[in-house]
Amino acid sequence: MSVAREIGARVVSDIPAVELRGVGKCFRLYRDVNRSLKEKVVNWRKRGYELFWALQDVDLTVYRGETLSVIGPNGSGKSTMLRLMTGIMKPNRGSITTHGTIAALLDLGAGFHPDLTGRENIYLNASILGIRKKDLEPIFQEIIDFSDLGPFIDNQVKNYSAGMYVRLGFSIAININPDILLVDEVLAVGDESFQAKCLDRITRLQEGGKTIVLVTHNADIAAAISDRVMWLERGRVKMLGEPQEVVEAYHEAMSTRPEGSEFGNRDIVIERVQLLDGEGRPTEVFRTGEPLVLRLHYTARKRVEDPVFGFGFYDRLGLMVFGTNTRLREVDIPQVEGSGVVEFTIPSLSMLDGRYYVSVAAHTRDGQVNYHWLDKKYFFDVTSPGRDSGYLTMECRIRVTPEG
Repeated sequence: MSVAREIGARVVSDIPAVELRGVGKCFRLYRDVNRSLKEKVVNWRKRGYELFWALQDVDLTVYRGETLSVIGPNGSGKSTMLRLMTGIMKPNRGSITTHGTIAALLDLGAGFHPDLTGRENIYLNASILGIRKKDLEPIFQEIIDFSDLGPFIDNQVKNYSAGMYVRLGFSIAININPDILLVDEVLAVGDESFQAKCLDRITRLQEGGKTIVLVTHNADIAAAISDRVMWLERGRVKMLGEPQEVVEAYHEAMSTRPEGSEFGNRDIVIERVQLLDGEGRPTEVFRTGEPLVLRLHYTARKRVEDPVFGFGFYDRLGLMVFGTNTRLREVDIPQVEGSGVVEFTIPSLSMLDGRYYVSVAAHTRDGQVNYHWLDKKYFFDVTSPGRDSGYLTMECRIRVTPEG
């Protein structure tokens, strides 16, 4: 009998989908390289090696219906763990148990034959995943449509780009309706529109109760779509828990924040940006419902007529949550010259828990010329009382009336 358990923002089953108990995986690292046939014959018994433990003492239970993301620096064992879950490799220590059918998108082009067309490779890849032809036929066209390959579906895959490989591989894995979906970093190869399409399909799988394990270098995506996040470091579990908590700790340890970018002809320069609370104090942490003041200090090195100042707040996936400017708010600025301040006041912040990145800009009224654009160079965190979910809070009155 399934028992509901709360993980992250969703309630998932208490039934395990993947279980790792004391898992360890090691590889041999050979010290000497024999470059000639003579060296190989003379040294065939002398060649030394060291054992490299890619994973050590990993204990993990992924529950049915849960989405788990695995983050960590290069060489931390993320991809090795995914391959162990698929059964491609066997652990040297411990045990791995999976419950349900598995589809995996691992190495780029894994399971594809380069001399076969994309259409033929759909059949080949599906057979490797244990899908019978009669079960594949009803979803065959959906796989092709999702891949967006068009006429290239009948080309040999050896002529495909990296992005086309990803499109085809992900389309197959995502459409065969597995119980467990394992996805490696290859998603990063796709373009932005395809990544958005894949994330949308992952959301639909989550709603359908599927189990997903995602390996990614993008910790912010992991925080946005996962129920839990695991941080691997040198083959060991460094941290496992709430996405926001793990990702913040990971960012702090890696000292990584989006660097942002800036551009423009600098006829107007935004010299300083301040995020202030309702009392005018600088801060990077706000609570839902509190006021926020965004203050821009600018310098116009010459007279600039009819400029527009604006800002945007973005989530971890780079999607705009809110933005406005002086033109949209019908605040006319006939001209600027020298130094000045533009202040945007939000009386009550509507955003819920999360980190939000801030872009600010000065540009012409038609938006064709950017004087100075600082893109996602700043950030702030929001905490909320926990009464709502999603990105924004709204006024909501609830009335319950019995009938009859």
